[in-house]
Amino acid sequence: MPRPASDTVLLARAFDYASAHHSGQTRKGFAGAPYVDHVAEVAALLAENVEGVGAEVVAAALLHDTVEKSQASLAEIAELFGERVAGWVGELTDDESLPEEERRRRQVEAFKTASRPARLVKLADKTSNLAEVAASPPEGWAAQELADYVEWGADVAAHCRGLDERLEARFEEALKAARETADRLGTKAARSG
Repeated sequence: MPRPASDTVLLARAFDYASAHHSGQTRKGFAGAPYVDHVAEVAALLAENVEGVGAEVVAAALLHDTVEKSQASLAEIAELFGERVAGWVGELTDDESLPEEERRRRQVEAFKTASRPARLVKLADKTSNLAEVAASPPEGWAAQELADYVEWGADVAAHCRGLDERLEARFEEALKAARETADRLGTKAARSG
């Protein structure tokens, strides 16, 4: 299939590709939302908040979890969407073979030097993730586990600052809500313990 000839076709194909690769996957929250809702939200956060963001960056947002969470490959993404999009998706992809704590540590380190487009996508990603855990905390997570997740998200996002004021403001709203949820769950756990 030739690479898309227009931004509209690029975005439609990226959404179709992400939908196919995330089919049947759900978010961690108790609401169990379809996973594709997350990548669509990340793309929308960029498109709505970052003035002048290009279609390739929005496509990378749609595709950012496909390699990590499905059988997609960076080579296939490069073939279908171009080397730049694949490069950004590569920057956004964790090595799933590593233990979770090591993946988290590496993500914090990687975003100290990541490209601007990858950092924008990651800030939108963390905004979406924190908003979701605030509204629908993952089932079975202890209050401390949620609090640790929220602070890790803040640590990663710290390296994505200074890129766009509106997107940062959206992140701050999500971070505040997630911290309030973690505090509320911690208080509730302390009372019942």
